[in-house]
Amino acid sequence: MTMTIPELAELAHRTRQVREAGLALLLASSILALFLFVPLGSSKRTDPDVQTVAPPVPLTVSPIDAKAAIIYDLATGEILYEKNADAQLPLASLTKLLTVYAALTELSPQTPITVSSLAATAEYPHAFAAGDTLMLSDLARLTLTASLNDGAAAIAEATAAQVQSSTADMLAGAASALGLSATYAVNGSGLDLNTVVSGGYGSARDIARLAGALVERAPDVANATTFANATAVSAKGRAYKAINTDPMTSAISRLLLSKTGYTDLAGGNLALVFDAGIRHPVAVVVLGSSKEARFTDGIALVNAALAHFAGVTSL
Repeated sequence: MTMTIPELAELAHRTRQVREAGLALLLASSILALFLFVPLGSSKRTDPDVQTVAPPVPLTVSPIDAKAAIIYDLATGEILYEKNADAQLPLASLTKLLTVYAALTELSPQTPITVSSLAATAEYPHAFAAGDTLMLSDLARLTLTASLNDGAAAIAEATAAQVQSSTADMLAGAASALGLSATYAVNGSGLDLNTVVSGGYGSARDIARLAGALVERAPDVANATTFANATAVSAKGRAYKAINTDPMTSAISRLLLSKTGYTDLAGGNLALVFDAGIRHPVAVVVLGSSKEARFTDGIALVNAALAHFAGVTSL
């Protein structure tokens, strides 16, 4: 089903209301569990660091359009839901998550990155002027938020130069270090090379783990992707403003990361990380959906996860 931007915005508003109700229900369930499992008047001492909560109910997911998807509990490593989670599919701009992660393992966030003439010629979306310089953290925030191909190319070039390898080998090393066995990329942006070969491939399981790793390594960079826009100023004083490619960020409170992807080969992709509880991150990944349905697929999976943790069948 195709939805317009206003319809997506309205869905975001309704979904946020549902989510807030779900979080309240989760808190209420936890409080009720304390009364159920700790008898009144009991003199037995309990460990203050151990919380007893109601057991989660089986997770129920509405039908989704995606070819592959996963709900991955990053706190426990448990897969709460999967659909072809190990299928290797085109990643489109989700490849940029690997590019940024690789850069932040090799370079300081304050490393100045200059946009080369070659990087500046990258396909749309792009924003940077050739020769302009930004700190890696700023360039990464803008690049992930607006899925900027010139920013991804500049980051990949600088990181490959640092490790003295090709971009493909540099990205392969980062994927290997994380144990992402189904993931590889030949460019930093994920742009299709031609009508049959994508710039990056991976599985829903791999991308869930990669997104969680990026949130852990660079929470400030990841957090920038949860807002409607991101801004930064280059070394030359040029101001940049990046508009988020995900119109649904307001629908998910306690969102920790959001990244979209779309090419002709990949279809619609989406990676989300949100906090299902206190320091309890959960990743949702959608691969091979449509440009519009990736968002409704993502919201359906988020709501299913919240219901699971709230101890109800649905929200």
